Amino acid sequence: MEPGIDRAVARIWVITLLLILALLVNVTYVQGFQAQGLRDDPLNARQFEDRFKIDRGPIVAGGERLAWSEQVGDDRFQRRYKDGAAFAPVTGYFSVFSQTGLEESGNHFLDGTDPRLATTNLVDKLIGKHVPGGTVVSTISPDAQRAAYEALRSSGARRGAAVVLDARTGAILVLASTPSYDPNEVSTLDREKATKAFARLGDQPRKPLLDKAAYEVFPPGSTFKTVVAAAALRSGTGEDTRVKAGRSYKPPGAGQAINNDAGDIGGSCDLPRIPLIEAYAQSCNTTFAYMGAQKPGNDAVKAQADRFGFGERIEFADGLKSAPSSFPATDQPSLSALGSIGQGSTVASPLQMAMVAAAVLNDGEVMRPRLVDRLRAPDGATVDRISPRRMSRALTGDQAKQMRDMMEAVVERGTGKSLRGTSILGGKTGTADVEGASYNDRWFIGFGPRSDPRYAVAVMTEASGYGIESGPLAARIVDALGG
Repeated sequence: MEPGIDRAVARIWVITLLLILALLVNVTYVQGFQAQGLRDDPLNARQFEDRFKIDRGPIVAGGERLAWSEQVGDDRFQRRYKDGAAFAPVTGYFSVFSQTGLEESGNHFLDGTDPRLATTNLVDKLIGKHVPGGTVVSTISPDAQRAAYEALRSSGARRGAAVVLDARTGAILVLASTPSYDPNEVSTLDREKATKAFARLGDQPRKPLLDKAAYEVFPPGSTFKTVVAAAALRSGTGEDTRVKAGRSYKPPGAGQAINNDAGDIGGSCDLPRIPLIEAYAQSCNTTFAYMGAQKPGNDAVKAQADRFGFGERIEFADGLKSAPSSFPATDQPSLSALGSIGQGSTVASPLQMAMVAAAVLNDGEVMRPRLVDRLRAPDGATVDRISPRRMSRALTGDQAKQMRDMMEAVVERGTGKSLRGTSILGGKTGTADVEGASYNDRWFIGFGPRSDPRYAVAVMTEASGYGIESGPLAARIVDALGG
């Protein structure tokens, strides 16, 4: 063979080998590093066909299994839920179509595809070896969760939610919502039954599939005055500083005045100026409307709300995200005044308002909420712990102490005095009218127990009239935590 032909053949062989090598590298990359993304691609129908062939690990809390898999055939597993309606906001569901809650955020750990479960990650990925599903250990207190769900369900509220946080760590101990649903109904292997269950639940006007505690927002009423009071403290006002009050206040450019609650006529709120701590304890609308409209003003209140977490979807330390709460940024004093008493464009999730109370209790530090405590391998070994993470600082230690004084005054002599003698040490009541509706939202945020205040609680109940008080429900829930 001529030398020229030899060189051409050699080049062809080199090119061929390079192409084979490139192909092998690409296959290795796809199998080793893109496999999870391809499995999760919404266009990949196989992920839905195979999802019930996996023995998913359990979700547990307080030593109880909240969700687990049972084998129902030669190669199929059915997801089961304990006290499904009570724990649905926590576990979520795992259906033929999708998953939510901890079933979603812990999906790859539960189904065994998380790299933290592989003893030799790259080798396991390359050979396609299945790693058994791990265990997700939740921060939830099962007894308190059941107590919260039952308190909301039996209250007569059309909708309700309750959240309890460990103020120091951000751990979510209670995340309850009504009306609720049973995840067992939608987690069936039967696609037709699942479709009908989703359709029935989705058609209900009060949306039981939607977690009211973290994924829905409501006007927070006077509980938002906590944010406004915090903004005043940051601007230099002290708890004993005398601030503007009065029976009525008309913001600049407003068409109508904002008045105090009818029950306070002749009370301290009608005086021209009173200490901030009394304005907060008695929930004077005129004081906080003025603060939002003029001094410290919209910019200060908006900035303070943002420090607490308003204005964005709050990302949990374990991957979940809440609905965003909001306070309007506006140059119209009338809108800012209305928003500063928790009406108008101001909306908040119960989780967000629990975070406000938690920051006050935690010397001004806002901790990132989390539903997961740790992750365990199938052999029981802990492979990861979800550590507490600070999200922001909303107040200095001294400002937080003054805010706690004000919240304690609410219970001692203010609008929450019916809670004296209960496990609740301090808090803030609130009522928000819902435009065009015959019902209103009744709120309470606070902290306890009295002997060792470490839990921050928020309760929202929605009902006609004024027969339901959220404060006593909050006390029942804290009691269930051992308070």
